[in-house]
Amino acid sequence: MIVVDVTAECALWQEMPEAELIALRAIEKTVELSKVNLHQDAEVGILLTDDRQIRMLNAKWRNVDKATNVLSFPILSSDNLHSSPLLGDIGLAFETIGRECKEENKSFSDHFTHLVVHGFLHLIGYDHEENLAAEAMEAVEIEVLQALNISNPYADAELVDLID
Repeated sequence: MIVVDVTAECALWQEMPEAELIALRAIEKTVELSKVNLHQDAEVGILLTDDRQIRMLNAKWRNVDKATNVLSFPILSSDNLHSSPLLGDIGLAFETIGRECKEENKSFSDHFTHLVVHGFLHLIGYDHEENLAAEAMEAVEIEVLQALNISNPYADAELVDLID
């Protein structure tokens, strides 16, 4: 069983009181379907924050001076995940997530769930720097989200790719 420690540092997150439960369900399902080998007392931290704070974190740790929807801070390499309970932290920005939901006509809950899954996959060694790695990561995301009754967030992007 994995421990998910959620901290809401921004009052905007009061609009989503179910965030902690959604994050826990998303991470548990990701662990199950990814079949990752974790320490028996595995723990992940989730920071529910705002654009200002996520921008500062993005600038400090990635040298990108802009807000983003999710940031992941893994502690361990993917081949050592079973050796320590602390996996890392995930930060999520309320305003950016909300803006993306409006632009993409998605529910906040579904998009938040997707971003938690995405962020957690980064903690366990997935990335999307190269095409094959991105495809593998997206496949797990789609499988997890489908298991949680959330539609494929990449469906529209795939249609665009077919047209080009």
